[in-house]
Amino acid sequence: MSLKELSPLASPLSVSQVAQLQQFASELTPLQQAWVSGYLAASAGAASPISASVQTQPGNTLTILYGSQTGNGRGIASQLAAQASAQGYAVNLCAMGDYNARSLKQEQLLVVIVSTQGEGEAPDDAIELHKFLASKRAPRLEQLHYAVLALGDSSYEFFCQTGKEFDERLAALGAQSLLARVDCDVDYQQAVEQWQQQLLTAVQPHLQSSAQVVAIDSAKRASAATVFSKQQPYEAEILLSQKITGRNSIKDTRHIEIDLGESGIQYQPGDALGVYFSNYAALVDELLSSLQLDGETTVAIQQQTYSLHQALTEVKELTQLYPGLVQFWAEHSASEELQAIAADRELTREFIKKHQLADLQRLYPITQVDAQHLVDVLRPITPRLYSIASSQREVDTEVHLTVGLVAELRNGIPRYGAASGFLARAQEGQKLRVYVEANKHFRLPTAPETPVIMIGPGTGVAPFRAFMQERAAQGITADSWLFFGNPHFEQDFLYQTEWQQYLKNGQLSRISLAFSRDQQQKIYVQQRIREQGEDVWQWLQRGAYLYLCGDAERMAKDVQQALLEVVVMHGGLAVEAATEYLENLRVQGRFQKDVY
Repeated sequence: MSLKELSPLASPLSVSQVAQLQQFASELTPLQQAWVSGYLAASAGAASPISASVQTQPGNTLTILYGSQTGNGRGIASQLAAQASAQGYAVNLCAMGDYNARSLKQEQLLVVIVSTQGEGEAPDDAIELHKFLASKRAPRLEQLHYAVLALGDSSYEFFCQTGKEFDERLAALGAQSLLARVDCDVDYQQAVEQWQQQLLTAVQPHLQSSAQVVAIDSAKRASAATVFSKQQPYEAEILLSQKITGRNSIKDTRHIEIDLGESGIQYQPGDALGVYFSNYAALVDELLSSLQLDGETTVAIQQQTYSLHQALTEVKELTQLYPGLVQFWAEHSASEELQAIAADRELTREFIKKHQLADLQRLYPITQVDAQHLVDVLRPITPRLYSIASSQREVDTEVHLTVGLVAELRNGIPRYGAASGFLARAQEGQKLRVYVEANKHFRLPTAPETPVIMIGPGTGVAPFRAFMQERAAQGITADSWLFFGNPHFEQDFLYQTEWQQYLKNGQLSRISLAFSRDQQQKIYVQQRIREQGEDVWQWLQRGAYLYLCGDAERMAKDVQQALLEVVVMHGGLAVEAATEYLENLRVQGRFQKDVY
C-alpha cells in the first residue's frame, strides 16, 4: 500500500497524523524514505516497556477523550485525568483528533467530554470521531462502559447537541452508560465538579489502582509546561490601544499591543489570546440605579464575599443574556410581553442577540430583587478569545491583537461589547489578565515551500499578520496570497503599509482586495474568489493550504459557497464531488478555519 492510499481506518494513526505523514513523505527522496523507515523501526524497538504495558491493558485504563474548540473541554479533561491519576488509576488522556477510532472496540472504560459549535456542529478535533460513530464502520461496543459530559451555551438552539449525539450513538452501539449525561451551560464549574466526583465513584468497580504511568497526549504535555492558563491567567500590561480605522470609518478597529513581561508565555501563529475584562463603570452604575440597589451591599459568590459593585464590575456577566435570565426577569417583572418571549425559544434567542442586561431592565423594570438574588442569577464573566495578530519571532515578549469595537445605539443609548469596549478604553500601563489558547487546527504548513491562500476580511486578517511575520522572520518567500475586504479603501485598509511592504519584498505574492462600499454595487471577498477562481484552483492543485478567518454566521458560509463553485467550474467536478474535495482538504489539514 502506498502512502497516498493510506487510510487512518486501516492504520493505528489518527486522521491528522496520516495527513502529516503523507505530506512529510511526499517531500522525501527514495533514499531519504529508506533512512527514515530504518530510523523509525529502530525507535520502535527501543520503546519504553512501561509505555507498552499501559497500551496493552485497555481494560485497566480509563480513556478520556475530549473535543474542544475554545479549550474548556481540554481543561476539564485534564483536571479529571489528574484526579483519576491521583487515585492510582491508569489514564489515557487524548484529544479526539489524535485518537484512532478503530481503538474503540478495545476500550472498556471511556469518558467523552465534548463541546458544540455554531448550529449543532462538532468542534474541529471531534469531527472525524463523530462521523465514524455515525457510520456503518462503527463496531458494536457491548464491552464498553462510558460517560458523556456535554458543553454548550443555552443561548443557542442546538444546546449541547454534539454531546447528545455521542451519548445516543454509543448507547445505540451497545455501550453501557456509567451515569446519565450531564449537559453543561456556560457557567459549568459547579456542575462539572459534581459530575467528576460522581464519575470517579462510578468507575471504581471497573478499575484497579496501580502505579502505572498516566498516558497523556502531546497537547497535554505541551500545556503542562505553561504555568498560565484560563484558570490561572497572567497579569499583563497594555502597551498600546490604537485606532487603525479612519476618522470617517463606520468601524472602530483597534490595534492592541500587550507586554507579556517575564511570564515565559509562548504562542504560535494561529493561537488565540484569552482576555479577561472589567465591565464598563457607567453600565454598572446604570444597573445599580435602575434596580435601586446599594453598591456597597455584601454578596457571596462561591464562598467569597464582594461588594455588589465589585461583583458587577469584576465577576458577573452584564452584556450577554441567556434564556434562564430572561425567564427570571419575566417572572419578576410580571410583564406579559416578556413572558410571551420567554415562553418561545425562537423569540428568546432573537431577544438575547439584541439586548443586554441594562436593556432588559429598561424595557421590563423590576425593583423587587435583592443583591444576593441578582448575583445568583447572573452568569460569571467568561474571557473572550481573540486571534493573535503577531509572531513572537517578530515581537518577542509582546502579543498583538486586532479588535473590532462592538458598539450600537439601543433606544438611543450606546451599548458596547464587554471585552472590546474594555480594550478600546484601555490606557497605556493598564493591567489585564490573559492566557494563550493554543489552536493546533490553524497552523502554517510544516513545509516552508508550501503555498498559502489566506482569506480574512475585517478583523479576520489578524492571524494572517502573524503568519506573514512568521514567514518573513524565517526568510520564507514561498507563494502567499491574501484576500482582504472591508467597507472603504481609504478608511478601513487594516495594516495597509505592512501588506505593501511584504509585496515589495516578495514575501507576499498576491493580494486581492474587496472594499464593499467604494462603488454602487457592493463587492465582498467571495466575489474576488470567484473572479480569481482559475488561479485559486491552480494554487490548490499545487498543494496550497487554504485558510479562512472571520465571521462564521455569514461571511464563512458565503466564502465556502464561492470555493465550492470554483472547484465545480475550474476543477470540472459535480457539486457532490466538489463538496467531497473540500472536505478532503479539511481532513488533510489543507483547509483550516478560525471563524467566530
